[in-house]
Amino acid sequence: MPDVDEGFPEQREDRRDEQQETEAERRRRRARFLRELTEARELRDRVQPRRARTARLRHALRMRTFRW
Repeated sequence: MPDVDEGFPEQREDRRDEQQETEAERRRRRARFLRELTEARELRDRVQPRRARTARLRHALRMRTFRW
């Protein structure tokens, strides 16, 4: 009896097509997530300007003291 991974070449191609569709869908979901994350950060910065300014200053200080 053949293993599950083995099969007719047409079946393997179908699985490959399904994987590609899954990969494309994953990329779409990731892009949507990153857009929403950026939008949420921008909203937070607008709503809490003092906290955003402090975070920017801390980040700048961290980047200045970081050594490559």
